[in-house]
Amino acid sequence: MSETGFGAPFDPAIADANWQARWDEAQTFRADSDSDRPKSYVLEMFPYPSGRIHIGHVRNYTMGDVLARYKKAVGHEVLHPMGWDAFGMPAENAAMEKGVHPGGWTRDNIEHMKAQLKRLGFALDWSRELATCEPDYYGHEQALFLDLYEAGLVYRKESEVNWDPVDMTVLANEQVIDGKGWRSGAEVEKRKLSQWFLKITDFAEELLEGLGGLENWPDKVRLMQENWIGKSQGLEFSFDLSNGDTLPVYTTRPDTIFGASFVAVAADHPVAQSLDSQAAQDFIALCKKGGTTAAELETAEKLGFDTGLTAKHPFTGADLPVYIANFVLMGYGTGAVMGVPGHDQRDFEFATKYGLPIPRVVAASIEDADQPVTGEAESGEGVIVNSDFLDGMSVDDAKREIIARIEQQGCGAGKTVWRLRDWGVSRQRYWGTPIPFIHCDSCGVVPAPKSSLPITLPEDVDFQTPGNPLERHARWKHVDCPKCGGEANRETDTLDTFVDSSWYFLRFASQPKDKPFDRDEIAKWLPVEQYIGGIEHAILHLLYARFWTRALNRIGLIDVTEPFASLFTQGMVTHETYSRRDGGKTVYYAPDEISREAQRALLKSDGGEVEIGRVIKMSKSKKNVVDPDTIIDRYGADAVRWFMLSDSPPERDLPWSEAGIEGCSRFVHRLWRLFGQYDAGASGADKPLDRKTHQTIAAVAADVESLGFNKAVARIYELTGAVEKAAPSASRSAAIRTLVQLVAPMMPHLAEEAWANLGETGLVADAPWPEVDPALLVEDEVTIAVQHMGKLRDTLTAPKGASKDDLEKLALASDKVQRSIDGAAIRKVIVVPDRLVNIVT
Repeated sequence: MSETGFGAPFDPAIADANWQARWDEAQTFRADSDSDRPKSYVLEMFPYPSGRIHIGHVRNYTMGDVLARYKKAVGHEVLHPMGWDAFGMPAENAAMEKGVHPGGWTRDNIEHMKAQLKRLGFALDWSRELATCEPDYYGHEQALFLDLYEAGLVYRKESEVNWDPVDMTVLANEQVIDGKGWRSGAEVEKRKLSQWFLKITDFAEELLEGLGGLENWPDKVRLMQENWIGKSQGLEFSFDLSNGDTLPVYTTRPDTIFGASFVAVAADHPVAQSLDSQAAQDFIALCKKGGTTAAELETAEKLGFDTGLTAKHPFTGADLPVYIANFVLMGYGTGAVMGVPGHDQRDFEFATKYGLPIPRVVAASIEDADQPVTGEAESGEGVIVNSDFLDGMSVDDAKREIIARIEQQGCGAGKTVWRLRDWGVSRQRYWGTPIPFIHCDSCGVVPAPKSSLPITLPEDVDFQTPGNPLERHARWKHVDCPKCGGEANRETDTLDTFVDSSWYFLRFASQPKDKPFDRDEIAKWLPVEQYIGGIEHAILHLLYARFWTRALNRIGLIDVTEPFASLFTQGMVTHETYSRRDGGKTVYYAPDEISREAQRALLKSDGGEVEIGRVIKMSKSKKNVVDPDTIIDRYGADAVRWFMLSDSPPERDLPWSEAGIEGCSRFVHRLWRLFGQYDAGASGADKPLDRKTHQTIAAVAADVESLGFNKAVARIYELTGAVEKAAPSASRSAAIRTLVQLVAPMMPHLAEEAWANLGETGLVADAPWPEVDPALLVEDEVTIAVQHMGKLRDTLTAPKGASKDDLEKLALASDKVQRSIDGAAIRKVIVVPDRLVNIVT
């Protein structure tokens, strides 16, 4: 039963706590794998346990929650789990800065965030909760890693990395900012270390082809993945060098070969490494300080060092200077490129800096052949010019011709290359999954026996000394070799945390103790029917999850190849910023420190005015964040949930406003008062209201299925208004009962309280979705506009499909029309069936 009757105002605090406890007690949202109902797996990307949920989380999880509750109502067995992406650097930073253990810090944060999520009443199956930092999760991850190793999909090789000499660790490219470590500020070095890799490139073709089948993914996400995988058709051929060697290069634009004015090699290319001059070595050292991301290479100043060598052009015979260049990567193609400055922007910037020729070899037309290339490179399509036997050809024809001629000369061939590189998963961190390998002086690198898993992290670690605590731990790394029994050492690198999130959706679906998952159980739930998360994960997380799924399929552990059937990327929650200049610095203030007066914002502490900034993504640094707990305390969970679904389409950003949440709160109480007008003994029919009710049921269902939550909200507002205006009747009471069910996925606490007060048995969360009468979805009456001499004089309701004669009679019977005619002779009557009658006098 409810805690309060309709006679009392709705109290969110009481209702929220009551019904959340009832759902927990009844295990309402626990998924049953053995159910014979159709399965629906609804999943939002699991959070990092930073300590507090933010409003962005609330929006993300509310969307998934509405869908999960709706799917349950329409008869599906729903899996809607929650867990924690719990390994990672923030926990180690906390250990260093606050003197706490990463595990304790993480687990405390999980408990706090779990309590916050529960306050919002999400329909989650907490029995399947997992945290990636627990041995019962990462031990199975170690087993999977060994399975992939046995299948030849894991290997170890020496690789160039970004090394922070202060923190003594490898940094991802994204952690190198202006050549310095993101945390220490130290100049980053390039080092070669032995690293563990996953062979994602073995799956490049099928990962690319698989995008074509993901019709329920956003086009922009598929395009981003396609570009990241980066399949390109091109030409690999060799230049003859002036020192007698040959230099292989790769180009995706063989059609521009006559526009080459230099050749460039990477700093770690053998040609560069063979130079023994101090100037060359100094330049190579300078290159090693730069970043290696595509974005950094695009924006960095283009620098070169003339090697003194020349390369002979295969068609013109011209001697092209050979440079070492900081924008050429050894890992792409051959580590050497032909520079075509007229039609590649990086080459253009390089040639401009070093005074090299910039020939035009592609133009809009033959007549433009002599026009210089100025300002920037021209990379678009056109016709080939200034290129001997290629002149006048299209770009595609010229590509084919050059590849054919190079192959005839025997100095090269057409080739497909990929931008995608194998995934380096080694991290010199403590707070991650230990890589399950052992190093033996006699036997080499040996996989740990599966019987020894999980290899758990030691608890007694020191974070005061820079570097990886596992490397210097007194006991943890010392073990016997499983092969020869001799003294050996554990691998002290841990796995990239992206590995943890590449298979968690499988563990949610199946959680046996003795293996990562059960194949048959996975087949019941996978692929995930609806996955929801931010666009920021469009490439790496989603690509790695797709790779792991395909890799596990290839080695026979699961039957699915794609993990997520549908993907939705929600917009962010945004807020304006408040700031003031103070001592030459910009100081930002939180929304709860501000009072708004019309177009002004005043700081509560001193009454002074502050500047109102742009509406941007909520950010701790800009302090434009809203604490969900504070909002729930003030307005209740349902008002917060309703706000997350209102106004903005879910794929767009949602601007937070105090007026908006207050309006949602008022609507919660408005519904409560309307629900209190339910009369089980009412009689009489209201056919238009019946029709509106059933049309709304069908429309809201379709909107929720398509994640058009703001549309569903608008339809509920419409029906609410219609019910409020209607006279008491059985139809009105039926509409009120229906409204309770329609808002139940969105405002579950209010709906449960009302459901109980209506005298219904059981939980509304277990009630079926209201049935639709198909006959009531069809309009059988229409509104007819009646005009006199083209001006609207009246509107009439008529049966749909009424004859022209009947419509004419109805129009002429109107008092308003007769007053307008005023006895004048009618010359003709124009009737447009179901729409219009126009009387001409």
